[in-house]
Amino acid sequence: MWTTVLLAGVLSLLTKLAGFVVPQEWLDGPLVSRIMKYLPIALLAALVAVQTFGGSGGSVTLDARAAGLAAAVVALCLRAPFLVVIIVAAATAAILRAFGIG
Repeated sequence: MWTTVLLAGVLSLLTKLAGFVVPQEWLDGPLVSRIMKYLPIALLAALVAVQTFGGSGGSVTLDARAAGLAAAVVALCLRAPFLVVIIVAAATAAILRAFGIG
């Protein structure tokens, strides 16, 4: 386990060092700008998808988490404030789990 922790630390340090070493003109191009603009959105969407639909062993699961996500999407479409969206999603999942669904 310590080997993994040390390896992750060294990898993190090397990644930070690479940020200082890469020439600025490589980062100023339009392609890199477009990629960096949409990369956080893609990573967050992937995280939400994996956490919502991921089951044990890599299977796809539809349960209360998916219903909570659907409720959050509806609240977002109705332009609810972010805190309300979170409460609606959590309440939806909690109610479904209380009734034994998911």
